[in-house]
Amino acid sequence: MSMSRFLSKHAPTLLLTAVYAALVIYLSLAAEYFCTPNNLMTIGQSVAVIGIIAATQTIVIISGGLDLSVGSVVALTVVMVSLLEGKGVPIFWASLGSLTVAGFVGIINGNAVTRLRINAFIATLATLSIASGLAFVLSSGRTNLIASSGFRALGIGRIAGLPMPVFIFAGVFAAVHILLSSMKYGRAIYAVGGNYEACRLSGVDVGAVRRKAYLLSSLSAGLAGLILAAQLGAAAPQSARGYELQVIAAVILGGTSLTGGAGNVLGTLLGVLTLGTLRNGLDLMHVDFYWQEVVMGVALGLAVAADRLRQLRRPKGT
Repeated sequence: MSMSRFLSKHAPTLLLTAVYAALVIYLSLAAEYFCTPNNLMTIGQSVAVIGIIAATQTIVIISGGLDLSVGSVVALTVVMVSLLEGKGVPIFWASLGSLTVAGFVGIINGNAVTRLRINAFIATLATLSIASGLAFVLSSGRTNLIASSGFRALGIGRIAGLPMPVFIFAGVFAAVHILLSSMKYGRAIYAVGGNYEACRLSGVDVGAVRRKAYLLSSLSAGLAGLILAAQLGAAAPQSARGYELQVIAAVILGGTSLTGGAGNVLGTLLGVLTLGTLRNGLDLMHVDFYWQEVVMGVALGLAVAADRLRQLRRPKGT
C-alpha cells in the first residue's frame, strides 16, 4: 500500500490521534491534577462502561444499522441484577439472568429491523422506551443497594494496580478488533454495510449478519450494566440516561460512517478516550455540568458533520 493511500484510508484515525494528543497536552498544562496517577485511573474507569458498549455499537453501525436502546438496556440490567440478588438469587445466576434479558432486547431489535423491516432508528427507539420504562416499573423508581461484596470486585477490584473494568474494556475491544479484521463474520459486516443489496443477491444471509450485530450490542450493554452496578454498589433506573448519545458520538468521532460499510474499532477507542478525557478535564477545570453537555453536543455535531463531508468527498461507486 502506497503512503498516500495509507494516509487517505486512515486519515480520520490519524487526525483524531493528533487531536487527542493536543487535548492531553492542553489539559496537562491547564488542569493541575490531570496527570496524576489517581486521575488517570479515574479516566480509565469512567470510559470503560461507555467503551464496552461503543465497541459493539461500531459493529452495528458498520453493518448499516443503529442501536439507540443501549443506555436503557444498561439501566434495565442494573435494576434486574439488584432485584434478583435482593430476592436471594446467587449473584452469579442473577448476573446471568440479567445478561439474558439484555440479550433478549437485542434479539427483538434484530428481528424488528431484519424481518419486520422497521427502520433501525424507530425500532431501537421503541425498545429504548420499553426497557427504560421497565427499569422504572420494576424498581418503583427507587435506588436499590447490592449487598454482594464479591460482585463489587467487578467494578472496583484491581489487577496489578489497574481497575478491573479497564481489563474488561481492553478485552472487549481486542475481541471486536479481531472479529472485524480477521474473521469471516467481520468481512460480512463490512460487505453488508457497504452494499446490502449486492450481498443479498450474492447469497449472503444479510438478516443473520445484522441480527448477530444487534445481539452483540445488547449483550455488551448488559455487561456494561453489570460493571456499572458493581461500581456503584447500587441500582438506579436513571443511572445510564444519555449513554446512547455518548456511545454514538464516540463511534462517529472515531471515523465510523453513519451510512455503514466503513470504520474500525481502533478509531472508536480513540473516540471513547477523547470524549472521556475531555469530560474529565472539564470537571477538573470546574466547568458547569450544563456547559459540559453543550461541549459534548458540539463534539457530536462536529463528528456527524465530518462524516457527512467524507461521504460527499468519496468518489461515486466506492
